[in-house]
Amino acid sequence: MIITAALRAFPLIFHAAARRLLVKTLALTLLLFALLGVGLWAAFHATRLHFGWGEGDGWGGMAEAAATGLAMIAASWLLFRTIAMLVMGLFADDVIEAVERDTYPQAVGRPVGYARSFHYALRSVGRTLGWNLVALPGYVLLLVTGVGTIGLFLAVNAYLLGRDLADMVEPRHPGLPPIGRGNRWLMGLVSALLFLIPLVNLLAPIWSAAMAVHMLLGSKRKPV
Repeated sequence: MIITAALRAFPLIFHAAARRLLVKTLALTLLLFALLGVGLWAAFHATRLHFGWGEGDGWGGMAEAAATGLAMIAASWLLFRTIAMLVMGLFADDVIEAVERDTYPQAVGRPVGYARSFHYALRSVGRTLGWNLVALPGYVLLLVTGVGTIGLFLAVNAYLLGRDLADMVEPRHPGLPPIGRGNRWLMGLVSALLFLIPLVNLLAPIWSAAMAVHMLLGSKRKPV
């Protein structure tokens, strides 16, 4: 079921609604990361000046740049999918409705609306940051295994992404039974894998949202 849903979701990437959403998602995500980068640099700069590190030796600015760069690399690994899904969640109705209208015309759901979408998006951010901070010691300890960190990251974020995606599609169809826990986790796992692939990760939020529609509606007996 999950493989079928993922394959059926792929053509949605080329839909006009998806292109518009992709532009919004990438623009806002890059803007938030740019603001984060400026904030990190300002914090490192203020810290260096406060303690007087690197005064007069010419290395202070380079150290700030290096520290900011390393912090942004770590942030992109841990936070890119969080920010992308946050932005995606705010505008998900457009792309989800496009999938429903094209594939399930008799089951077009009720719009969630920006207020409720914002509520779900904030809950998603809280869960993601909380769970990944709890798992952070495990990520660090498992670095020595070579693959353990990725495995733990996928396991944690498969659960989180499964909940995020379910929150995007299930409220549109309150009369349908929710996606089962097992399928929700598998859906989240596929989404987490998409986020690990360079370039594909830029399309992952839209691809994942379309996959969630197929997971909810593709297996239901009779749309309500």
